[in-house]
Amino acid sequence: MQKKVPLRPDGRPSPARNWRSWALGCALLVVTLAAYYPALHGGMVWDDDRHVTAAALRSWHGLFRIWSDVRATLQYYPLLHSTFWIEHRLWGDTTTWYHLANVVEHVGAALMLASVLRRLAVPGAYLAAIIFALHPVHVETAAWISEQKNTLSTLFYLTAAMAYLRFDQSRKPGWYGAAGAAFVLALLSKTVTATLPGALLVIFWWRRGRLSWKSDVLPLAPFFVVGAGAAGITAWWELDVNKCVGPDFQFTFVERVLIAGRSIWFELGKLFWPTHLTFMYPRWEIDSNAWWQYLFPVGVVALAATLWLIRRWSRAPLAAFLFFCGTLFPVLGFFNLYTFRYSFVANHYQYVASVGPIALTAALMVAAGSRLPGKIGALAISGVAVIVLGAVTHAGTGKFASMEALLQDTIREDPESWFAYTNLGSLLLDQGRVREARVCFERALEVKPGFAVAYNNLGNTWLREGDLARATSDHRKAVELQPDYAEAYNNLGIDLAKAGEYEEAIANYQRALELDPAYAMAHYNLANALVRTGDAAGAERHYLAAIATKDDFALAYYALGLQLVSEGRPRDADAVLRTAFRLMPDFAQGYFELGNLQLQLGQTAAAILSYSNALRTQPGYAEAHCNLGVAFVRENRIPEAIEEYRRALAAKPTYAIAMNNLGFALERQGRMDEATAEYRRALAVDPANQKAQENLQRVLGPARTRQQ
Repeated sequence: MQKKVPLRPDGRPSPARNWRSWALGCALLVVTLAAYYPALHGGMVWDDDRHVTAAALRSWHGLFRIWSDVRATLQYYPLLHSTFWIEHRLWGDTTTWYHLANVVEHVGAALMLASVLRRLAVPGAYLAAIIFALHPVHVETAAWISEQKNTLSTLFYLTAAMAYLRFDQSRKPGWYGAAGAAFVLALLSKTVTATLPGALLVIFWWRRGRLSWKSDVLPLAPFFVVGAGAAGITAWWELDVNKCVGPDFQFTFVERVLIAGRSIWFELGKLFWPTHLTFMYPRWEIDSNAWWQYLFPVGVVALAATLWLIRRWSRAPLAAFLFFCGTLFPVLGFFNLYTFRYSFVANHYQYVASVGPIALTAALMVAAGSRLPGKIGALAISGVAVIVLGAVTHAGTGKFASMEALLQDTIREDPESWFAYTNLGSLLLDQGRVREARVCFERALEVKPGFAVAYNNLGNTWLREGDLARATSDHRKAVELQPDYAEAYNNLGIDLAKAGEYEEAIANYQRALELDPAYAMAHYNLANALVRTGDAAGAERHYLAAIATKDDFALAYYALGLQLVSEGRPRDADAVLRTAFRLMPDFAQGYFELGNLQLQLGQTAAAILSYSNALRTQPGYAEAHCNLGVAFVRENRIPEAIEEYRRALAAKPTYAIAMNNLGFALERQGRMDEATAEYRRALAVDPANQKAQENLQRVLGPARTRQQ
């Protein structure tokens, strides 16, 4: 029996209880932070960069879009992305603070769990909080920045549960409103929390042995309606945006039952024996003709029936099991999820669901410990839980230090993981480790022959090394294996454009856009090819389409700006190029081209600032030094111009244009011998340099001065 905590005469907790709660909360925070320390300094993994607020959404208008545009973010969880928006305002892209915020929210959820269990008079409430906070299966949630949707939504989920339990006891409308508000906030963070009203009904049945239609079911009806609406939005998103259609998602009802039964046992197994935990588990082959696969759902029904039979002894085990299965229901396979392409299970799926079995286990552990004298049993059990779980969790958080570490760990746990080989290869390719990437893609093809994605990526490695023939061959193979593979058509177009076969390249880009009209990169590449074929209007149209599809597409703004310059529209280009380098503040070439444009418009002071920005981001940019010198000459700042030309030549010793311009600047100072030497040097490097020839002629004989 749990010892009752003394209350003050007004019904509020005594100072002693408050002090103990604060002390336990602080201790749990310190212990959990210690366990998660290796992950706190980790970087971004998987889709973290798509959750941390994109450049186009970092303004106040971006915050408005997070709420008003269901396609503005990776998933329509506006409260979650508003939280990321605030965090980005506070600490930018510094990942340590994102990790810290996630772990703190995880501890907050654990402490709120303790409060809910204490409200329900469940023994071992704080032990359950310790297990929840330190359980290794929750590392994937607490150490992964993207899964702040789990920690944040669960915090509001448990807050809503606490408020509703207070309403159930007092029937005060204020608590009902608070519960409803917290529930909506939970749904706006992650819609798996839509299962809360069902979980509350399980709790009421456990406490009372029956359910009242009037006092238990009817008050929760609005919660069911709101939850169903939020779940419907998520289901639409998975189908319409994440494209969860096709062979990977085509299952009969019987096959979905087989998936669900096996998933329940798998998640329970990892909860009670958390070994060989990994980021992505192998996807099972579902075969409705294999008799043994029916053992999983039959086993679930048998376990539920057994727990029903023992309900006269205790309803708690059945309640915990129903809570677990009911909370897992959205991810059991009855609704398509994007991750089902790779696996039917994941550790973070059971973050909320684990509360039921953890609470039951903690209560049983405390009951067992109470047989020992005094508080020795409870303290011993709690101590062992902290040491064992904390040690395993501490060891497991290191895999989230980087994407490479996470994928390497996945391969160690599953050497046949084509998913891990493919993604590790893509990561290595992005890092310029082309040969290592190729090994990964070839290994993926060994594990999964005929895998179009691996052929596509393998073609990208050959493209990086300039082997257009092999790149084209592999990209053609990818589209043959998967005729609806838009990315492979786009990459094949890149190969053909590099080979000068623009008409065929254009046809492939157009095919990619037929398959995916919102494919911004295909619009961009098609525009580039149209520029080559002289179709300026078509190029501008597709640059604008790329920008309309991806409004932070800096390269598209940049290319459009250049196209506008070439069309003699420098003032239109000015605004476009400004947008390009606003989106990419370190885009030295963008600053350089903007400086050139400003020089063309006669905005010399502005051009000097742009060239200076280019050099700030890329100090050895010879062309920027040279053109900055030209701008200084126009401002009659000859000594500064000479210095910039010399810096350009220090960065690029054979830069004939800079030599010629240096000669001209020296000539302006009357240093004719030095000027002549620079003109001669320019011609030695580039005998066809007409301006250097003219300048040298002028110095040696009468002619009109001229600067390049």
